[in-house]
Amino acid sequence: MKRICEMVMMQQFRQWRRWLVLGMAVMLCWLGGAGTAWAGLNDDRYDGNIFALYAGNGSLVPPRVTLAQSLRQKKPTLLVFYVDDSSDCKQFSSVISQLQAPYGRAANFVPVMADSVPRQDQDSFAPTEPGYYFEGSVPQTVVLDEAGTVRLNETGMISYEAIDDVMRDVFDLLPRSKSEELRRRRPINELNTELVEES
Repeated sequence: MKRICEMVMMQQFRQWRRWLVLGMAVMLCWLGGAGTAWAGLNDDRYDGNIFALYAGNGSLVPPRVTLAQSLRQKKPTLLVFYVDDSSDCKQFSSVISQLQAPYGRAANFVPVMADSVPRQDQDSFAPTEPGYYFEGSVPQTVVLDEAGTVRLNETGMISYEAIDDVMRDVFDLLPRSKSEELRRRRPINELNTELVEES
């Protein structure tokens, strides 16, 4: 009789232990999944640096030079204000990356996290500070020529061609209509495409 009681208690203990382990496993899965970022290209959730993740170009951030350094060097500057948790910025990041290929050595690319720009009156910034140009919306693209004159200041997603036209003007290059025509080729991934000469 004593042996039967011990076997019944042991069986109940095993059953209770199974439920305890199962309950703990469910709780760990629930707690572990609560902090997971389920972000993607078309949502406003943070999942990391957009240039590395969506443009395939981690060399843009952090920028090699500051805006002040770029202006002292008297090099044209492409200044981009962005945030990592904006679907528009995620989608626009590939345009900036593609522009770096033809202009990356002749111009400075200065991506600026918009959240890092202090919230103060725009007049309190010097023209060598990014806050001087920031209008409060992202993505915002500003192209400055070698003299520091604003040649483009647009908010929102802009096409590669629109920025390229301004850059061609800054560098005194032939307009697109008189130069080798580039066309979009096969997509490299869901965001990037390759530009090649027309054949």
